[in-house]
Amino acid sequence: MANSRNARKNAFRELHAAIDDFISRQGNKTFNYKQVAHALGIDTKPQQKAVAMRLAELEFDGILVEVAPGKYQAPSRGTEAIGTFSRRSNGKNGVILDGEEDNLIFVAERNSMHALNGDRVKVLVAAHRKGQEPECKVLEIIEPNDQQFIGTLTVERHIATLNTDSKFLANDIFIPKGKLKGGKTGDKAIVRITDWPADDKNPRGEVIDILGKNGENNTEMHAILAEFGLPYRYPENVDKAAQRIDAGITPEVIASRLDMRDVTTFTIDPRDAKDFDDALSIRRLPDGHYEVGVHIADVTHYVTPDTIIEKEAQKRATSVYLVDRVVPMLPEHLSNGICSLRPDEEKLTFSCVFVMDDDAKVLSHRIARTVTRSDRRFTYEEAQEVIETGHGDFAEEILTLDRLAKILRKRRYEHGSVEFDREEVRFEIDKDGHPIDVFFKESKDSNKLIEEFMLLANRTVAAEIGVPKGKKKPKAFVYRIHDQPDVTRLTDLAAIARNFGYKIKTTGTAKDINKSINRMLADVKGKGEENLLSVLAIRSMAKAIYSTDNIGHYGLGFDYYTHFTSPIRRYPDMMVHRLLDKYLSGGRSVNVEKLEEQCKHSSQMEQLAANAERSSIKYKQCEYLADRLGEIYDGVISGVTEWGLYVELNENKCEGLVPIRDLADDYYDFDEKNYCLVGRKTHTRYTLGDCVRVQVARANIEKRMVDFALLDDKGRPVGEDAKGKEVSVKEALSGRPKSGRGSKQRRGADRTRRRR
Repeated sequence: MANSRNARKNAFRELHAAIDDFISRQGNKTFNYKQVAHALGIDTKPQQKAVAMRLAELEFDGILVEVAPGKYQAPSRGTEAIGTFSRRSNGKNGVILDGEEDNLIFVAERNSMHALNGDRVKVLVAAHRKGQEPECKVLEIIEPNDQQFIGTLTVERHIATLNTDSKFLANDIFIPKGKLKGGKTGDKAIVRITDWPADDKNPRGEVIDILGKNGENNTEMHAILAEFGLPYRYPENVDKAAQRIDAGITPEVIASRLDMRDVTTFTIDPRDAKDFDDALSIRRLPDGHYEVGVHIADVTHYVTPDTIIEKEAQKRATSVYLVDRVVPMLPEHLSNGICSLRPDEEKLTFSCVFVMDDDAKVLSHRIARTVTRSDRRFTYEEAQEVIETGHGDFAEEILTLDRLAKILRKRRYEHGSVEFDREEVRFEIDKDGHPIDVFFKESKDSNKLIEEFMLLANRTVAAEIGVPKGKKKPKAFVYRIHDQPDVTRLTDLAAIARNFGYKIKTTGTAKDINKSINRMLADVKGKGEENLLSVLAIRSMAKAIYSTDNIGHYGLGFDYYTHFTSPIRRYPDMMVHRLLDKYLSGGRSVNVEKLEEQCKHSSQMEQLAANAERSSIKYKQCEYLADRLGEIYDGVISGVTEWGLYVELNENKCEGLVPIRDLADDYYDFDEKNYCLVGRKTHTRYTLGDCVRVQVARANIEKRMVDFALLDDKGRPVGEDAKGKEVSVKEALSGRPKSGRGSKQRRGADRTRRRR
């Protein structure tokens, strides 16, 4: 009987194989079950019925298409398309097709041709099958993405390998002994892939540079920069070219500019700043109004087009701020010397000079190249003390500017500017770069004073060029634009806020929507839901970018906005200075396509610099918490994913992951829409913004990953309750944790204005 059953199975397999073979040879031809049966020499009714059943099954599975009742056709084998390859170390490789940026199509490794992340590829997208995810196959790598990999070398007798740190490559890279560039075991190196044979699991490469010993601070900071394709050394020839530049403030140069050296002028900057690129001046006019000058370092007077300094600045596009260093856009001779508005030195500046009344209303303005002289260099802390006490150097001037800035700020929020005011985390490090403490940089009145006048100058410059003059078309210009919030995210924010009793508008004018968000942000201050709703509000916003197509700045509520005030550290500001000078002199509009390319490059480099900064913070967080394994902290759930909960610690703002595999008390499902994990049996919910208590469990410094253990009210990891008792998040809040070292409160959010 068993033999009979096996014989029938084999007969069905043979029939199915014959049918599949027939279909594969038909191309676009149509056919019915009788035609298939005839072609296969089948003439009995039961076998013909089996053919008909097989064709119906294939249609149900999506392998055939029923073009008419009983008539079938094989769909096309697939379509060819162009896209960008996305390689991941977890094996989830895919291709993002042009025009379908939100859709990643899976590519099995055997079908990848060993394409690397970012390669432009031609693919064959397989015909869709019911119940299966779409899949494609790489046919050709048409534009390789020039990329390098950072990792740690292991050098053996006959071969060397690079164990990569990259999330884009799981495989070690084999390196011939002659391509090591002196690298030894334990060195961190940058390696380029030279070959990846089709049948080999591992690529082959060569060392480009040795960064130093793995784990050393300089090595790791350079590795972070290299990881994002950012320069970690300044070219010697560019430095030498800068050294040859003289300040050149001659009587002839002064005579060609507005001379403001006799007006009270000062800078307010972070304690450790050396590149002072903005200064404020103020004086009372005979009619009782105020003349307020926003003076910006005239970098483009010294950095001229088509020079190697200019080309290097354009390529870098921005200074990069890591935890322990600044990687400057311009050589230090310019950024910290000639261009820096240091006290008691004559400087060439580009200025917006405003005439304002007592109510901070701008009555008139003038944009001009100037020469200035700073009377005093203030730190934010020193200026803040003057504001709080009313005493100190230039107290009258600082207090007047502070009063005017507060009026400008209040008016800006009334007109729809969004008020995000989050603390910035900074580390105190020792001589070896190791973090020994964490502190918060809080934005105070002295920071906000500078911010308001920089915003005023930036929007004034943008409107000067962007607002049409009569019937004339505005000339090509660089704008800082910020699109409207993502509609889906804004709707989700409104729905979640409604659960807590707050109302956020999702329709209407930008002013009305932003005012409702500001009202919510003010109302949640100090409440349990503050972190959840403020994080979701930030996430609903788009990223600000540079563009020649002005759509306004949604977050600030400005119709016209640009970046004019930081040319020492941002290339777009240099572009704006040049365009402003050209157009104010009556020059013709520049080529908009070329300008847009530069805008896109600057936006991309800004994003890379921000990623590198976050990566350096993450690295220092790992180092900091690696010294505190086993310590217990209160925290807030800052992210919810299918693989676990991200928790930000209240005391030091360090972030780590509670892996979902460690939540042993239940099986948890990820509710993406409501930002939570939900237990199947206990129905315990862990939601974005929940307060929790955690213990530092693991710290992998190389991968910049910290794992926390979630604790119950008895200080045990969740799920270790012997009776299987349900543990709620709220229960975990009672009592006081055994804390790590205390954090300090520091002043001065020195970087907020960089990103406006």
